[in-house]
Amino acid sequence: MSVVRRLRRRTLARVVTVACGLAVAVAAIAVYSLSLGEIDIPAADVVNALLGLDDGGSAYIVNELRLPRALVAVLAGAAFGMSGAIFQSLVRNPLASPDIIGVTAGAGAAAVVALLLFGWSGVAVSAAALVGALATAASIYLLAWRDGVTGGRLVVIGIAMAAMLTGIVSFTMTRADVYDARDALVWLTGSLNAKTWATVRILAPALAVLFALALPATRWLRALRMSDEAARGIGVPVERARLGLIAIAVALAAVATAAVGPVAFVAFVSGPIARRLTGPGGHTALVPAALVGALVLSAADLVAQHAVASTAFPVGVVTAIVGAPYLLWLLARTGRE
Repeated sequence: MSVVRRLRRRTLARVVTVACGLAVAVAAIAVYSLSLGEIDIPAADVVNALLGLDDGGSAYIVNELRLPRALVAVLAGAAFGMSGAIFQSLVRNPLASPDIIGVTAGAGAAAVVALLLFGWSGVAVSAAALVGALATAASIYLLAWRDGVTGGRLVVIGIAMAAMLTGIVSFTMTRADVYDARDALVWLTGSLNAKTWATVRILAPALAVLFALALPATRWLRALRMSDEAARGIGVPVERARLGLIAIAVALAAVATAAVGPVAFVAFVSGPIARRLTGPGGHTALVPAALVGALVLSAADLVAQHAVASTAFPVGVVTAIVGAPYLLWLLARTGRE
């Protein structure tokens, strides 16, 4: 028991250290991104504006024009990261992230239909995306159910569902007006443009509730990661716990997608990066995964805005460029194994 306690303390210390380091990195990226724009602002002035020590023009630019976008990037990235970590740990498969198994594809398909067929906009499109993600996840779960849900079946059915939904999106886009299709394509790529405090006020409370539900459920996730038999042996209600965790992960991905669009690969890469940083004992550490997601999306948005002079890309373009090679490498490695 003393050895187990010592290992647990060592693992916890490493997880806390990694989380603190990631939090500092997220804050640094956020301050740097707030300092850049058509008018560059020194980092010291940015910090003063955030602390309320400057009420001049710099404060207005930082707090009203740039800060909402930075906060949405952090919040949505954290939601994607935690959602991906839950899926991958629960299913015990690195391919099981919401952007691979069709959850975000469901959100994208619902949003495109709302945009192009019904002419909806703004909050209505976000609501459609949320409903689409939840409905897709429910369909995948029901189709994968065979006296329980196994990871391999869930991933295969999810990939098939994503392909079908992509076909629906393509068909809808080809029948739409070219200008409407352009707007839908920007949303599908994932973008942080035109984010305001209204988006933050909707996103932050929803994620606060979901984070509060996810963190206590880590004890179930730790048990389910071993095996269903081991989890039952220590008294975990396996199917109820799995369904509850999937519901939380889907809700996290759905809320983030409704806010910024189906940004590719953030959920997919956050969990593996966090696990490499935290070591073997940190497989179910959700906070580092959330912070990695926030760091990835914030850094990607910084690159998308400022990598090419006078040209700003949707953030999903950058995440796809980074994430696609990782997916190919993972598929090749999995095939060899």
